Formats: sequence, C-alpha cells, structure tokens
Amino acid sequence: MISEIDAAGVLQFPVLVGDIGGTNARFAILPSREAAAIEFPTVATADYPDIDVALERAILTRTDIKPRSAVLAIAAPVTGDEIRLTNCPWTVRPKIMIDRLGFREVVILNDFEAQALAVVAIGPEHLEKIGGGDADPEASRVVLGPGTGLGVAGLVRAGNVWVPVPGEGGHVDMGPRTARDFAVFPHIERIEGRISGEQMLCGRGLVNLYRAVAAADGRPAEFTSPAGITAAALAKSDPVAGEALDIFVTCLGRLAGDLALIFMSRGGVYLTGGIAQKIVPALKHARFRAAFEDKAPHSALMRDLPVFVMTHPLAALAGLGAFARTPKAFHIRTTGRHWRAS
Repeated sequence: MISEIDAAGVLQFPVLVGDIGGTNARFAILPSREAAAIEFPTVATADYPDIDVALERAILTRTDIKPRSAVLAIAAPVTGDEIRLTNCPWTVRPKIMIDRLGFREVVILNDFEAQALAVVAIGPEHLEKIGGGDADPEASRVVLGPGTGLGVAGLVRAGNVWVPVPGEGGHVDMGPRTARDFAVFPHIERIEGRISGEQMLCGRGLVNLYRAVAAADGRPAEFTSPAGITAAALAKSDPVAGEALDIFVTCLGRLAGDLALIFMSRGGVYLTGGIAQKIVPALKHARFRAAFEDKAPHSALMRDLPVFVMTHPLAALAGLGAFARTPKAFHIRTTGRHWRAS
C-alpha cells in the first residue's frame, strides 16, 4: 500500500514544509524536487495570532517563490478541518489556508511523524550515540522528544518502505520506583490526578521536578525556567537543580526503554529536540543507560539496543523534505489529512 499522494502524483513543487510546535515554528521551501531547501528564521508562535498570519509575514513576503503545496507537521492529533495545537493557541485550518494563501494542496502530519521521517533522512554526522550496539538498518525505531511537550513516534519497515507510526505516547503514566522517587513524586504537579510523561519530561516538566525536589527537602525553588535549571545542574552550582536533572534523565531512560520494548526497536531509539541536545553530557552519564536497560527479564536484550541524540537543528524539516521528494520511500496514510483547492 502506498500513500495517496504518491498514488495520485499530486504533490506539486515548490513545496513549503513546516514544523509547528508549541513554542516555535520552523519553515523551509523546496523550490523543486532536486533543489536544496531554502530555510527561514525560526518563528515564535507567541509573536503571531495564527499560522496564516505567521506564514504571510514571516515567510511568503520574504521570497519571490510561491509554494504550490504545503506539508506541515503540527504538535497535535490531526483530526478534522480545524486542528488546534496542544500547547499553543494556534488552530490550523487547511481549507482557509488554501483560500487565503493560494496553495493548491495542504498535507498535515503529526509533528513526530516528521521526526520519525527524519531518522532515515539525516546522516550519521547528526547522531550522537548513547551506548548500545549497532543499529539494525532494517529494524523498527522509536523517536522520543522532550520539548514544549513530550512527543513519541515509531518507525517500522514494511513492504520495502518506511512507515511512521504517530501517537500520543508522551501522555502515558509515570510512576515512582525508588525510595527517593516515593519522596519526590507526591510533590509533582498532576493533571486530573495523573502524573504523565509530559508532566515530567519536557520543559515545564523539568520545572515541575525541580519544584518537587525542593518541596521534598523543604528548600527554596530559586529557578523558574528550564534553561536556568539545566545550566545550574550542568555547572553543578545548585544541588536541587542537579537532582532534578538526574531524575529527568533517569525517567527519560526508563520511558525510552519501555518504548524500545514496545516497538522492539533494534534500529535504535532516537532522542530529538532542543532539550536532548542541550543535556548530552547528562545523558552520557551511566544513570541514563542503567535506567534504559533495567527491564528484567530483558536486560540483556536492552544492552544491545542503541540510543542516539539527533543533533540536526532542523530534523523535522529534513524528514518532511525527504517525504516530499521521495514519497515512494514512505507509506503515510493521508486520508483525512490532505486538502486540495477546489
């Protein structure tokens, strides 16, 4: 089975590709199937009332190239003709976008579908290995990304094509294991009684952990931003920040290991996003691999599974570009996610 785009042969160049997250949106234009992408400065979503205005002012007025197609990856489940981002007030309305901006067609993917595509689109120079053996080039893979939220996707090989498997795995339950966990977890902010992965393993999740550690020990919580906590932890200048980052890394390792088992990802687990790139020294500490591999009765199997940090600054755009240029290499179900001008 192949994607409807490939079957119909309708993806028309130039193609605008976009990666829209809760905090930032990144865009590029592919002038043709062979030409290099033209990249644009990162757009802060808070600076614009909606995506259409952002595209008009930050992208389309800065180039003479008029895209005929748009392939956009957004941080939200893709359902219906109005798609509201999970951690941002923007709502994507493809039919209005076609009328207002002049596209002939718009394809909407989940943001972590694009990150999964990037796994096979970027080269080894953009991968920092965190232990394990060699990746099986034909085997399943998992992508996990702590950022504004926590994104998860799988990538499987079937019928000689790559199939991205999007989902909302960032919202799975997280629970305590060690005695220290049982002291800290009661202080983590909950949503409707739950502690999900996203309550711990994203920017605001790191702040939640920092406040929880401080509360557990009766200490003041001096930092209010993920960047401040990370900097203090890596500089070893604040023990509360240091422990918060240690718990973050440990729990990220636990969840990455769980997902590796679910997908049997002999092709590797890939950590993406700005947070992972900034904390590579912490991820290289033995606690991450220890948590990742602590999956009895399968600890021996886990020791062989490699983990990589994706260091490409625009990985999702690279993945979308690969799909736009070579749709036959992928199977992406576009039914209900592909809009055309009438």
